[in-house]
Amino acid sequence: QVQLVESGGGLVQAGGSLRLSCAASGRTGTLYAMAWLRQAQGKGREFVGSTLWSDGTTYYGDSVKGRFTVSRDNARNTMALQMNSLKPEDTAVYYCAARLRPGTYSGASDFDYWGVGTQVTVSP
Repeated sequence: QVQLVESGGGLVQAGGSLRLSCAASGRTGTLYAMAWLRQAQGKGREFVGSTLWSDGTTYYGDSVKGRFTVSRDNARNTMALQMNSLKPEDTAVYYCAARLRPGTYSGASDFDYWGVGTQVTVSP
């Protein structure tokens, strides 16, 4: 089992920045990748970005490329999402997710464990 706890959400004006954090505990030695996904009201869960736990390789969804940065700290078992140039359409609940199995992934069904999410609201 892996437990995930997100923090850092809140309200910010368009153009501003926020930093989210995710703390992992439990069987962190079995992690293959960790990711951020988000879900806006009335929409499905969208892939935001991820990192391979072994070497820190990152991947991003098209809507956030160049604005968001994913990083991880293996020693502390944490992952962060730095969000810059925020837009109202970034408003969503942001979830931290973990995957144990090697291989490609892209959607919500590809992840094994989830945090409860943290709300990010971007005002115009």
